Amino acid sequence: MGATRRAGRGCVAIWRRCAAGHSESESSKSARRAGGSAASAASAAAAHGPTPPPHLAAPADPVSQPAAAPASRPAMSLSGASERSVPATKIEITVSCRNLLDLDTFSKSDPMVVLYMQSRASQEWREFGRTEVIDNTLNPDFVRKFVLDYFFEEKQNLRFDVYNVDSRTNISKPDIATMQLCANKLDKKDFFGKSDPFLVFYRSNEDGTFTICHKTEVVKNTLNPVWQPFSIPVRVLCNGDYDRTVKIDVYDWDRDGSHDFIGEFTTSYRELSKAQNQFTVYEVLNPRKKCKKKKYVNSGTVTLLSFSVDSEFTFVDYIKGGTQLNFTVAIDFTASNGNPLQPTSLHYMSPYQLSAYAMALKAVGEIIQDYDSDKLFPAYGFGAKLPPEGRISHQFPLNNNDEDPNCAGIEGVLESYFQSLRTVQLYGPTYFAPVINQVARAAAKISDGSQYYVLLIITDGVISDMTQTKEAIVSASSLPMSIIIVGVGPAMFEAMEELDGDDVRVSSRGRYAERDIVQFVPFRDYVDRSGNQVLSMARLAKDVLAEIPEQLLSYMRTRDIQPRPPPPANPSPTPAPEHP
Repeated sequence: MGATRRAGRGCVAIWRRCAAGHSESESSKSARRAGGSAASAASAAAAHGPTPPPHLAAPADPVSQPAAAPASRPAMSLSGASERSVPATKIEITVSCRNLLDLDTFSKSDPMVVLYMQSRASQEWREFGRTEVIDNTLNPDFVRKFVLDYFFEEKQNLRFDVYNVDSRTNISKPDIATMQLCANKLDKKDFFGKSDPFLVFYRSNEDGTFTICHKTEVVKNTLNPVWQPFSIPVRVLCNGDYDRTVKIDVYDWDRDGSHDFIGEFTTSYRELSKAQNQFTVYEVLNPRKKCKKKKYVNSGTVTLLSFSVDSEFTFVDYIKGGTQLNFTVAIDFTASNGNPLQPTSLHYMSPYQLSAYAMALKAVGEIIQDYDSDKLFPAYGFGAKLPPEGRISHQFPLNNNDEDPNCAGIEGVLESYFQSLRTVQLYGPTYFAPVINQVARAAAKISDGSQYYVLLIITDGVISDMTQTKEAIVSASSLPMSIIIVGVGPAMFEAMEELDGDDVRVSSRGRYAERDIVQFVPFRDYVDRSGNQVLSMARLAKDVLAEIPEQLLSYMRTRDIQPRPPPPANPSPTPAPEHP
């Protein structure tokens, strides 16, 4: 790994301090680590006393132990302290290591620990943070701490990797593989057409099972699809084992979710990497058809057109380098929301609690505003009649200032939103394209990676300009821009799911979106049944913002934009961003 090295195997054990005063092992599993066994302990020290000492850590799975394990196992211990907050407890994790392997020739190792968290949705391991590097020691006590949110209702998997870092250089970035595939003469699965093929990548596990690690977009109505290039971290594809089996299934997409299996083939990261110099062709085989038909040859072929590996930068690298997130809000003021003066309205301004619109705005905005230095947010409404002449507008500033639609902070956006509810007449129809194009015009002026635009659209119903909106999204997909759509109320949101593009990439006039830039969620899925609004907003923000880092990274990768070096301690003022 460039300037870093790791070796050996170990275990991670999460410790919990019980009410009775003893410690119990909650889980343990083997993991590849530098320096042998790594045992971690996380507990609420402030509430329950000191962390269990390293010698109390749960033993590793005997199956994963080396044949000649030494009597005295090296260990890494973590101590934790928690402070109460809503909706999550903050856990502070301190890391220390003992008896690490010495990987340097003329001195001791220079260790550093990298913490990864596993995504519940994709099962992908994502880097959370790193300790400092301590020179020439096999028993480091790291000063830098990890502060995590602890959720009682969630299983949170953590992974600690210990590296020896060459003191002359920084740790190299994780590798990322970019590849493109096409297929030829796939089996025909649709009765009235051809097939709508897509690929699903699986990484094999030590126990013989497989873990999904990537899914391509669907290419409609063809037996000879060409999929768009995509990128995936090498560690996700093979978990550091270049000869690990990678299984790729080929499916025919069906709208009802009952996708038809076309066939499969296997490869490995090492074999894929050979395509840097030549095309590689794989036979797609369907085991059932092969058993039933004596003359069966295959169900088509898949060709690896290109494969390259580059160093991967993280979302944090760009933020540290000064990239700003510019947040814009667009709120649905159509009549289907109901009279704001009535409790049945989705815009109802209750003196006791926030409306669904206000909760969605507050949940997302309060997180994004920390990534915007000037805290000025353009805020628009659409679908209302404006005083005094009653003109219908699909893009009016909530602060009633056409020259400067910016609101000061999220509280300023909420204040302007409430004021607009008192002055405009809810009407219709529901048009998204005007406000998407407005933000896109601002994003088109930025191409150096210094700014990235996030548009939040909050709506209650069926979109009225679907064709124009698709065209606007396809055009915006090449710009530094993401779109979040939050659906409020009981309506069915099939059109919004189509815009999300998770299964089928959005297209317009035969042109597909360059990137998936839209994330849609229905707010009702996140409402806490006990009526806890803070918890509802936390759940919404967590899911609705989850794709923003990867969408920003996908734009930077396609434009080959690297993060700038972090600014000095007393940087000069950042130029004001271009607001839509």
